[in-house]
Amino acid sequence: MLETTKKNVLQKISITTVLLTVVMLFIISGCNEEKLELTQAEKSRENLPALTASNISTIISDSGITRYRITTAEWKIFDKKKEPYWSFPKGIYFERFDEVYKVDAKMKSDKAIFWEKKGLWQFSGNVKATNLKEEQFETEQLFWDERNERIYSEEKIKITQKTKIIYGIGFESNPDLTRYTIRNPKGVIPIDETN
Repeated sequence: MLETTKKNVLQKISITTVLLTVVMLFIISGCNEEKLELTQAEKSRENLPALTASNISTIISDSGITRYRITTAEWKIFDKKKEPYWSFPKGIYFERFDEVYKVDAKMKSDKAIFWEKKGLWQFSGNVKATNLKEEQFETEQLFWDERNERIYSEEKIKITQKTKIIYGIGFESNPDLTRYTIRNPKGVIPIDETN
């Protein structure tokens, strides 16, 4: 009976091996017949993202500490570039956490890029940021230098506070958008709170 069981097992292994070999030959011959032409850009690994993900909501931590929450429709990571970066071509919603995991700044934009080695974020197109005081910052381009703990822009900026709206060109702030300077103020408009 033991001999019969061994024979059955060997027959099943042999049948499985034969089937796998036939499938592999079929796949290999199919691939050889249809050679795809790749463009120069596609041949270069540097120009291809290592990761492309859709409809992402994730938390990013640094040294075991939760730092950000990112929500995006598309995220691409280019890790083989001379300056590796993350790309968010379909927009981003970004929250920054303080030491006690409280959201101290929010940002959203039509596009964003993060350069890993520099620790530099670039938010572009309809950039809107909000701080803990519910002040809203609007511009077309905003940079966040994580290493130097600095947020800045050279573009036109509109800051909406509870009692006034400030316009200017050029802006610099700390990371939680509570201490900021407008380099070239263009006007202040009081908000009528009775309406």
